[in-house]
Amino acid sequence: MKRTKIGKEKPIRADFMYDVWLFFLAAVFGWLWEGLLYLLKDETYVNRGFLTGPWLPIYGMGAVMLEVLFHRWRDRPALLFFLSMLLCTILEYAAGWYLEATWGIKWWDYREMPFNLHGRICLLSSLLFGIGGMLLVWVVSPAFYSLYRRVPAKRRVALGLLVIGVFVADATYSAVAPHVGRGITYR
Repeated sequence: MKRTKIGKEKPIRADFMYDVWLFFLAAVFGWLWEGLLYLLKDETYVNRGFLTGPWLPIYGMGAVMLEVLFHRWRDRPALLFFLSMLLCTILEYAAGWYLEATWGIKWWDYREMPFNLHGRICLLSSLLFGIGGMLLVWVVSPAFYSLYRRVPAKRRVALGLLVIGVFVADATYSAVAPHVGRGITYR
């Protein structure tokens, strides 16, 4: 399928394999982003995810949800900002609750941040989600789609299935032995 440029034409949704690649692009970006934040904050690198591999699925899920739900409003950045802020804040709260309920461990804690709710979400993160989501749908996704279309379809699918297989293996392993410890989790 062909995507249209930002403007009055209605954007066309990409195929499922694009969503797979967008998931991994955002999941790896999130892993790098959080690793960098903690490197600057604590002066030590920490793999922040509950999985062993170089990805944070919450970023991938957020990116795909934003693109699927909000791509039609690419030409309305203010609306994208507020919708992204709302959706990602709800997603982060739900993920934090689920991880705590499942393993009894917190993977993040915003209790020291102003305007937080149960330490799972805070205003600063919500604002950053708004900016990130707006930029993702408005700028990053159309540019990434352009690059994605340049890769032959068979190669996109084969590599996508390979990465899915590695991710499923990591998720299976991590379901038994989640990645926890100093700098990763809070008790």
